[in-house]
Amino acid sequence: MHNAGYDAIQEAVAFLQSKGFEGPETGLIVGTGLAGLASAMDIQTEIYYQDIPHFPVSTVESHLGKLAYGTIGGHRTVAMLGRFHHYEGYPMPLIVFPVRVMKFLGIRRLLVSNAAGALNPAYRKGSLMLLDDHINLLPANPLTGRNDERIGIRFPDMSAPYDAGLCTRLMQIAKEQHITLHKGVYAAVPGPNLETRAEYRFLKTIGADAVGMSTIPEVIAARHMGLPCAAVSVLTDECDPDNLGETSLEMILESARTAEKSLNSLFGSLFESL
Repeated sequence: MHNAGYDAIQEAVAFLQSKGFEGPETGLIVGTGLAGLASAMDIQTEIYYQDIPHFPVSTVESHLGKLAYGTIGGHRTVAMLGRFHHYEGYPMPLIVFPVRVMKFLGIRRLLVSNAAGALNPAYRKGSLMLLDDHINLLPANPLTGRNDERIGIRFPDMSAPYDAGLCTRLMQIAKEQHITLHKGVYAAVPGPNLETRAEYRFLKTIGADAVGMSTIPEVIAARHMGLPCAAVSVLTDECDPDNLGETSLEMILESARTAEKSLNSLFGSLFESL
């Protein structure tokens, strides 16, 4: 059984520091089909998750399963090349363990990417959406259980889970670069199956603009520790319940690759401005 508590965090941090992960300023989580984001990074060292104390191992085939350290635009960064999901069978504290490790390594902000289905009919496949808020429909919360004040406070405020300054800058960059960057509400569901037509109608009714299976646990953990964060979804399919076709992982990955250039440009410019 994995240990994801404070002592395990410190052990993982000490191990990574011994491998050269020194003084990162920003943490980056790279989602499904978006590993090309790492191409913008001057990687100094990278370690497979399985070699880091207490880390889980990514079981999703499109995730590289590495933690990388280096620079983007001269900016010291630690990047998760692949994340963990509830549907892989991991408990929530383990899913957010890497975020906590990155915070104790010294990051001052967290940037997250994911692949999501577009629920808003005005949002097209292959475009990007900046998360303005979210709806958590996952069956567990990473903060459940006894709280450790060394990690974060018992009742973190979630009135503004995504940092206004980071979000404003991303919108400005998108406008300057003529990148389509919608703003909307992201809903997280357990997965791994995609949703039914009735479920898509429900999600639209409760106010979601996009749906995915990740991100929210990591954002909750970041806010628990007072860590500013921003997140961008690559919209990989259009979830219109009245005109719904079959979707495969291959189709999702192809859409992610199509939008990856815009996401690289968006995040790359943000790093240069930090």
